[in-house]
Amino acid sequence: MSEFKEAIEAMINEKGLSKELVLDIVRQSLLASFKNKYKTDENAVVTFADDLSSFELAARRTVVDDDDYYADNFAEIPLSEALEFNDEAEVGDELLIPIDPKDFSSSTVQTGKQRVQSQIREIQKDELLSEYKGKVGEIINGYVQAVKENGDIMVDLGKTSGYLPAKNQSPKEVYNKGDRIRCFVESVKPDEKNEKNIRVLLTRVSEDFIKKLFYINVPELVSKDPGLEIVKIVRVPGYRTKVAVWPKKTDVDAVGTCVGLKGARIQMIMKEIDDERIDVVRWDPNPLEYIANALSPAKVDRIYVTDYEKKMAVAIVDQSQLSLAIGKQGMNVRLVNRMCDWMVDVKTQEDFESMDVFEQARAAADAVFTDVTEEPGIQEAAEAEEGIPLRDLPIEEAIVKKLEKHDILYVEDFLEYSEEEIADLGDISEEEAAQINKAISESVDIIEEDSEEGTFECPNCGHPLKEGMTECPNCHVEISFESLDEEDEE
Repeated sequence: MSEFKEAIEAMINEKGLSKELVLDIVRQSLLASFKNKYKTDENAVVTFADDLSSFELAARRTVVDDDDYYADNFAEIPLSEALEFNDEAEVGDELLIPIDPKDFSSSTVQTGKQRVQSQIREIQKDELLSEYKGKVGEIINGYVQAVKENGDIMVDLGKTSGYLPAKNQSPKEVYNKGDRIRCFVESVKPDEKNEKNIRVLLTRVSEDFIKKLFYINVPELVSKDPGLEIVKIVRVPGYRTKVAVWPKKTDVDAVGTCVGLKGARIQMIMKEIDDERIDVVRWDPNPLEYIANALSPAKVDRIYVTDYEKKMAVAIVDQSQLSLAIGKQGMNVRLVNRMCDWMVDVKTQEDFESMDVFEQARAAADAVFTDVTEEPGIQEAAEAEEGIPLRDLPIEEAIVKKLEKHDILYVEDFLEYSEEEIADLGDISEEEAAQINKAISESVDIIEEDSEEGTFECPNCGHPLKEGMTECPNCHVEISFESLDEEDEE
């Protein structure tokens, strides 16, 4: 085997490049050396033997009369010199004049080598960039290559290195050189500090990392027809994670499926994140049901809404459940706030009754609260100031937007319309109206208002009062129902 063929095959095998690509790199190297010596490569020609045993470098030169030849013009050759290569040469002919690369100076050869090395590095970088960009959003295995003084970790990924900054590491995990590590690929891009390399940014603290671990360990999440889905994940890395799941099919136990038989699946996930606590809870379209579920493992007795517009609520728990619901340093309830997008305070019934907002909260809660012991999806509608948003019900977004165009925002608004009036709106079909009615009937208990008997108004501001109140919740004037009765009699 010729030395040239051996060199070509070595590049193919060691660099992992195709034969065509290697030959193109060699061609570019020879052209660079040619240009370095002759100041141009426009008339350079490189050819390879079919079996790669050899190559030939030549210059395509046009034959001119000796009197018309200029020495600096390498694209031409005087007739007298051309006849030495071809005794039939004539003015105007083009000849391929062989060039021996050995005649190149050491600096010229070095230029060619540098061109080859530069091209190989650029090609390898592009291939790595393309390969690892395909891994963004995936979990990748590697080994700890180095741990820097600032805590950043370099991870050996095989073909390249990954970067795991200290901020992307769980505070309870410690790694040493050579340790096996699994990370989530956050991004891949060219390295700004070193253009020869790529930068693979890794993390172990993102919610997406947890979601991917669930996808790996719970096949029902990624099947062709998944029976459940992950709605939201919130996390304090190293300490606690909450995962809200929702069954897409009525016969699926979403929480049980994720936890696995005897907790086998959830334990595998927790083991990967150094036994960090994971609470899997059931998502619910009813925000109060969702809050009660999210406070797991604590048992919630009741939830009062203190401000529906601002999404503020108080969860009432037994004294024995208080510390469990709040969590260490308030971590559990903070995660609940993030998961449900509500500001939730946790109190015992006694503590809550001592608060100034107790009466108002109880009135609001009586309007929209769902007893957590009832079937999920039931929401009482009675005296909420504005009512239950239609967006909180399982109604298609497109239909909700149509209703909003007509200022129909709440269940109570919709119920004020007759079937004929809904049809007259023009853009709500019978099927869509049926879907809305079905969602309301399945998700909301409509409490018929009683007669006026037993209802009162504040003598100062006219705000509705309930029997037993000692002050008006609107203007805070002191009241007694005896005096109100006397005024009514008068």
